[in-house]
Amino acid sequence: MTEPAITTRARSALSDRIGETSALRSLVERTRGPRLGVERALRAVSVAGWAVLAVGLLALVAGRRLGWVELVVLGAALVTTFVGALAFTLGRHPYDVTLRLSDRRVVVGDRAMAGVTVRNTAHHPVLPARVELPVGVAQVAFHLPGLAGGEDHEEIFAIPTSRRSVIPVGPVRTVRGDPLGLMRRGVAWGEPQDLYVHPLTVPLSSSAAGFIHDLEGRPTREVTSADLSFHALREYVPGDDRRYVHWRTSARAGKLMVRQFEETRRSHLVVGMSRNERDYGDDEEFEVAVSTLGSLALQAMREEKDLTTLTSHETLRSVSAGQYLDVLTRLEHGDGPGGVLSMAHKISREVERASMVVLVCGSTVTADQLRAAGAVLPIDARAFAVQVVAGAETAVHTVGVVTVLTIGELSELRRGFRKAEHR
Repeated sequence: MTEPAITTRARSALSDRIGETSALRSLVERTRGPRLGVERALRAVSVAGWAVLAVGLLALVAGRRLGWVELVVLGAALVTTFVGALAFTLGRHPYDVTLRLSDRRVVVGDRAMAGVTVRNTAHHPVLPARVELPVGVAQVAFHLPGLAGGEDHEEIFAIPTSRRSVIPVGPVRTVRGDPLGLMRRGVAWGEPQDLYVHPLTVPLSSSAAGFIHDLEGRPTREVTSADLSFHALREYVPGDDRRYVHWRTSARAGKLMVRQFEETRRSHLVVGMSRNERDYGDDEEFEVAVSTLGSLALQAMREEKDLTTLTSHETLRSVSAGQYLDVLTRLEHGDGPGGVLSMAHKISREVERASMVVLVCGSTVTADQLRAAGAVLPIDARAFAVQVVAGAETAVHTVGVVTVLTIGELSELRRGFRKAEHR
């Protein structure tokens, strides 16, 4: 056989293979819809549904072979039941589903409402269905009646807000299934939405919170040649600003004398809270500590004070009060070596110009730990500690350089700081 003949046969075989591949791809594309429908139907069948179908087919086969009419009737009834259950799940979900939250941010104990609206987008009526909505770890479900074309149905329900938390709500699922639970097919609509349940906070006056009242700042021990707080006079040296020459004293002394100032600083509040689980007697103490941190931070934000807040595990940053409370809502117990002493070391390294430091902790923190924390804080900073002790009466005492305010609940915070200010 000549070479051209072999080449022609090879080309013909290759063309046949290409044609078979194209036909196969075309068949796959044409059957994509039915195959997806079958897959969805198979996923909709529950374990009980498969059991009913298997027993029904087995009874039919056994009844036919053994001549038992009773088995044939039982098998036919079971298979008919399976087919009837299938009819409940067939068809599209022609819905437009909307989930609305009355407010994305609430405070513990406030009323939070959610609404679900389901509209039939088809021109024909649809069968009844079931609507399920995950709310945190729980699930809300309600019956969706049959809807005419273009008709809608709305359900409104309350969301519990008894604890500080971030509650994921949704996505909404419309579910079709038979009354016996043999088949169940659901469709999810939209994305989950987060509901922030912010911690409780209390308003604090500047004096009650111990904030320093100053318009330009507070004087420090550092001396500078230009500021607002006068310190002393000294002899003029080349390079000094002549605007600060004190001419009257210069005339008496017979030489130029210039003013010297104490450097002033803006009030800078630093609040640190321990997240270490071993620093608290119970969960309620931790919740009061988070609320205390939030109350102090919000007061500083309202008065536009310089503010730094941190925990034993991270520094908390935010650009607004709402976002800051969002951050506090996610705070949880931590573990590890971090505590009030490690926070104090971090503050002394990162916030050297702090004017007031407040350490927030629970009942299991000892006086020695507070004394050690106060010893490493910046020297010029006024040191406070708020210790939450469940059931304790409001009290103020001093441990080393730290003024310790003991409170039993959040409502005592304002009165406790006033008491501390007048010691």
